Amino acid sequence: MMDALALLEDCANGRLRRERVFRDREDFLAHDDEWLISRFRFPRAMLLDLCAELGPALQRPTTRNRAIPVPTQVLSVLGFLATGTYQREIGDRSGISQPSLSSLVPAVLKGIIQMTNRYIKFPYTVGEQANIKRQFAAMSGFPNVIGAIDCTHIAIRAPCVDEFIYVNRKHVHSINVQIICDANLTIRNVVARWPGSTHDSFILAPSSVGNRLRVGAVRDGWLLCDSGYPLRRWLLTPFSNPQSAEEVRFNDTHARARSVVERAIGLLKCRWRCLDASGGRLLYQPKKVCQIIMVCAILHNIALMNGIPVPPDLPQHHHEEPDPHPPPEQEGHHQGARFRQEAMRHL
Repeated sequence: MMDALALLEDCANGRLRRERVFRDREDFLAHDDEWLISRFRFPRAMLLDLCAELGPALQRPTTRNRAIPVPTQVLSVLGFLATGTYQREIGDRSGISQPSLSSLVPAVLKGIIQMTNRYIKFPYTVGEQANIKRQFAAMSGFPNVIGAIDCTHIAIRAPCVDEFIYVNRKHVHSINVQIICDANLTIRNVVARWPGSTHDSFILAPSSVGNRLRVGAVRDGWLLCDSGYPLRRWLLTPFSNPQSAEEVRFNDTHARARSVVERAIGLLKCRWRCLDASGGRLLYQPKKVCQIIMVCAILHNIALMNGIPVPPDLPQHHHEEPDPHPPPEQEGHHQGARFRQEAMRHL
């Protein structure tokens, strides 16, 4: 009896060390490509390439004999991004605990973000612009287009600090993300740092692309946008109230060309379900959410470059309506109106 009481006292005081319990880890890479794409969005060969590139940053010195392998780290994070599933469920599938998964996510995100300059590049050179212009003209008939721009909201949990500035016009806490894409749905620019209450046009104005285009970095080319943006010589909006057949034709052609950015955003959220509101909201602080958005944009481009299909059974993303309150006319509007007239004459 005394031995039993002593044992209970030791347990209560934490003197007895609990035996570590190791979970069995499934070898995800043993599955076929269809299964891997449905859960991680990439086939086996590309997953191995990604693991090899991220490996040096993810292999940590440890004296433990159960260190989490690099493929398990990378695929666990990709599984979360692809499905939006809670970390505990992803950890159960990966054979690692939720705290372990939470601790490895930042390193995987950081490693992918370091690839940004390789996979997300705005076309500032004449050669890049010429190719993109040909693609837009071929698919829509609109000349001289170097990109289409729009913003999209990523729902988040209410932050602890400055909560009110994250509430968007639909009364949802979010990050408002700027996307510029080409005719092939490749993302050419992404700005993910502004709270949901920020107007789309305000995000563009201080951005690197906005600043460079404003000072003439692109002499001969237009971004196409919706009526939530100001009209500029490099930024063409549709006619808000078309009065002639030519203006109606301009708006129709403009809408056909600009629709690529809506499709790009839809594809981004369809492939990476953590970004879509149908999968709930991201339960992280804004800074980490912005990192997740950047990573998803990079992976979106990698998938497009390699022709990776989207699993056919995924629900489709529904396009968001533009801001119903366009900005007032600003300096540069009249010059923009002249360029819009010129574009209309070339249709």
